[in-house]
Amino acid sequence: MKTKRKLLAIHIIFIFLITSCSSKNTLDGDNTYIDSLISEMTIEEKVGQLNFPVGDLFNTGPTVRTSESARFDDLIREGKITGLFNAHGAAYTARLQKIAVEESRLGIPLLFGADVIHGFKTVFPLPLAEAASWDLEAIELAAKIAAKESTAAGINFNFAPMVDIARDARWGRISEGAGEDPYLGSLVAAARVRGFQGKSLSDPSTMAACVKHFAAYGAPVGGRDYNSVDMSLQALHEYYLPPYKAAIEAGSATVMTSFNDVNGIPATAHQYLLEDVLRKDWGFKGMVVSDWQSIGEMLAHGFVADSLEAAKLAIEAGTDMDMMADIYLKKIPELIKNGQLDEKILDQAVRRVLALKYDLGLFSNPYLYSNPEREKSDIRSEENLAVAHDIAKKSIVLLKNENKLLPLAKNIKKLALIGPLADNKEDMNGSWSFFGEAQHPVSIAEGIKNKVSSTTKIAFAKGCNLYDNDKSQFAEAVRIAKESDIVVMVLGESAVMNGEGASRADIGLPGVQEDLLKAIHQTGKPIAVLLLSGRPLTLEWMDQNIPAIVETWTLGSQAGLAVADVLFGDYNPAGKLPVTFPRAVGQLPLYYNHKNTGRPYHGKHEEPLTERVYRSRYRDVSNDPLYPFGYGLSYSTFAYSNITVDKKSIKSGEQIKVSVTLTNTSDRDGEEVVQLYIRDMVASVTRPVKELKGFQKVMLKAGEARAISFVLTDKELSFINHDLKRVTEPGQFAVMVGGNSRDTLTEYFELTQ
Repeated sequence: MKTKRKLLAIHIIFIFLITSCSSKNTLDGDNTYIDSLISEMTIEEKVGQLNFPVGDLFNTGPTVRTSESARFDDLIREGKITGLFNAHGAAYTARLQKIAVEESRLGIPLLFGADVIHGFKTVFPLPLAEAASWDLEAIELAAKIAAKESTAAGINFNFAPMVDIARDARWGRISEGAGEDPYLGSLVAAARVRGFQGKSLSDPSTMAACVKHFAAYGAPVGGRDYNSVDMSLQALHEYYLPPYKAAIEAGSATVMTSFNDVNGIPATAHQYLLEDVLRKDWGFKGMVVSDWQSIGEMLAHGFVADSLEAAKLAIEAGTDMDMMADIYLKKIPELIKNGQLDEKILDQAVRRVLALKYDLGLFSNPYLYSNPEREKSDIRSEENLAVAHDIAKKSIVLLKNENKLLPLAKNIKKLALIGPLADNKEDMNGSWSFFGEAQHPVSIAEGIKNKVSSTTKIAFAKGCNLYDNDKSQFAEAVRIAKESDIVVMVLGESAVMNGEGASRADIGLPGVQEDLLKAIHQTGKPIAVLLLSGRPLTLEWMDQNIPAIVETWTLGSQAGLAVADVLFGDYNPAGKLPVTFPRAVGQLPLYYNHKNTGRPYHGKHEEPLTERVYRSRYRDVSNDPLYPFGYGLSYSTFAYSNITVDKKSIKSGEQIKVSVTLTNTSDRDGEEVVQLYIRDMVASVTRPVKELKGFQKVMLKAGEARAISFVLTDKELSFINHDLKRVTEPGQFAVMVGGNSRDTLTEYFELTQ
């Protein structure tokens, strides 16, 4: 124990000399205290700081135990683990910290990590749904509350935000990100990092963010999870890397590697990504952790011959911490002993891990995140639930509202509520909500019952199940529909139908739900569909036949309350799609910011299929999406007019002001997300037909008109060229403003040298 007492004495001296770093300024390796600690460590203790196993509460992947026979208490005493993830509870984490700081040789405190993707006990909408709010302040606040609750339960390291750009709705984890656009995705990534980390990591109500999955995990071939990613470096830098960079610039303390290989090299050992881009180009000084067992999975990739080679290539590439593979612990001492690995590389990885613990304030107070009083007061508070309710309302997107069927009157006489998700609580939490308890969410049925008048009669029928093709419940659903004045159907995906490992080749309504919808449609009763999902679904029949469709996504703890607010008009929906909805799965990947081809098709899909048109088109479906990126209706209506630019020509370095008049043409106050897009008409690298470069969420009173202005600079006009340099080039630009990526007004200007 002499060594530990000596180190603690050194720490007491240095705590007065070294101020804890902010989340934007993690330790850069020159910290004397950490260097002195590393100098006292054995090889085995160093490697222990890189070993991050799962706890014993629940798993989020296939499990490899560091030692099947050893308890965590013993592993902590022996310095063989740096911490645990999926372990929480103030008392439990405090007990383990006590063992670490009082019973291990060096007294190094533990990290406690978790996937707090969209809330802890208070569950917020899925990240894709939050992005549909286009409300960065609300998104940041949701992350802040998630951190407040998580840290009250002992968690100090969060495996979020996921910032992967996703253009293929077959990929299940599209639900965890902000959609298809790098501009919106970058702003959301930065907002979530700020929310999790606050102004200081050593604040006990903040936690270390971990931007993931680096890199391009959202672009697997065929939309199949964990699959290979193969793309040009220009596309990688232009479309997929910006959200990661934005998260790093916002101060993300850590980065997680992705499962996939990128252009033939697994991301966990990708020198170009981890060293050249992340550390050299972007100046990242924080810690990099592998995803679950991804170091070991390099064997299955066929990239390494054995675990020894996997350990060597991963740590040399810059993956500092081994999550769950158990490979660093077993193989790095052997690599050092055999002279196959420079111990300086090991020390650098250990330094980054210890710097994270230092920044979190754990060396000053190991029990900073284990406060039983906070655990009682800060979790699922009324204040937190109110915020969850607010952002859930803002995340809802009105897709169709023919003849103003919605909002419904609260005093409607007979309402039929039908669908397998209508009276369901557990699935309201959605995927990646391991800490949210099934009994807490407000169901859609509960929300509706709390909203309607006392004279309204609600009849409920499940209609069908989520996971089979049984139609035996159709008859009861049809019966109550015939007896109703209005039918509300709640259809879509259960929580496990999206998220990790939940790629789908068919993204229509699962099971026989569409058949149920068609049966109810045959009754002739007016139908409003509430659609729960974590991805875009193919809804062409529904769009052609059902008068009202509301994309509610999966909204979390207060789902039912938020949905009822929109359904009955207490809240005027203003959500906009952060991702394109296809007409058919065969269109995927589908995204608004595509390139033109040499043979673009501008005709109508209705042209005879027997006519062979030598243009880039499908013969059996329109090129156009069902609902475009940025789309969303309101109970208000808005008109755009008078788009202008203050200059017809600008030089590089100058600004241009774009203005448009927005008018609320309805008799109801409402919000509109005004979106600005550009197109570089001719460039050395072909440019997309549209690129989002700005948006404003504007509230207008009924009948009000307002001039909305945007400013464009070189930053918005620049792009990544073939040499991977960010440049602006002279030429003509189109600037487009509207309420979605399809319906815009256009003006032009020239950029000169």
